[in-house]
This record gives sequence, C-alpha cells and structure tokens, in this order.
Amino acid sequence: MDFEVSDLLRLETAGWQSLCDGTGGDFYGSVMTDDGVMVLADGTVLDRAQVIAALADAPVWSAYEITDERLVELGPDAAAFVYRGRAFRASGGPPFDAVMSSVYVRREGTWRLAVYQQTAVPDEESVEL
Repeated sequence: MDFEVSDLLRLETAGWQSLCDGTGGDFYGSVMTDDGVMVLADGTVLDRAQVIAALADAPVWSAYEITDERLVELGPDAAAFVYRGRAFRASGGPPFDAVMSSVYVRREGTWRLAVYQQTAVPDEESVEL
C-alpha cells in the first residue's frame, strides 16, 4: 500500500473542521468527485451540488471526535476510510454519533471523495442481537 491511514485522516479532519467553521460547502465542493455522493444517516442521498447547497445553510458543529479508524485498500488509487465520529453542537443536545465510511479515489495525484456514508450508532438500550 503506497498510502497511509494518516493521508485520509488528514482529509477527514479537514472536512470536520470545515463543518465547524462554516466552510463545509467550499471544502466538500473542492474534494468531492464530480459524480460523488453522500449517503446520510437518515437515508438521504445527496450529489455533489446538493451537498454544497445543503452545507451553505447548515448549522456549524462546535466539536468532533474521530476514533476507531480503519483503512481498507480498494486498489492502488482507491481506499475506504472507516471510523466512528461524534459531533457536538454548541447549543447542546445529544451528540451525533455514527460510523462513517469515506471512499477516496486518487485522481492526478490528489485524493478525491467519491462516496461518503453514515450509519447512526443506536443507543445501547435499543441494540438487539
């Protein structure tokens, strides 16, 4: 593998930071592939243009955590970065807690986000095996 988990962790961290400082639309507009999509925890699927528009009016996050990172190599120029993310709003309320998968492809030497997917982590009380 000619890339490291740190390469994609830097991108994910930059993405979360952009969601905290209100520049998410610009960030994801520049990092997503033209045909990229985001699949949100509520089942919504957004294309790149919809992501940019949605983030223009989205409330910012005040803090976030990235844990349990994994890198899955999909080929010499593609990888999935999987992690648990928790994000917090300044206004309070429960944190957003999800497992996230970001599939990146390397185009002309630059990592680009092709698919991002969230799966909400249920409350421990509601988990059934």
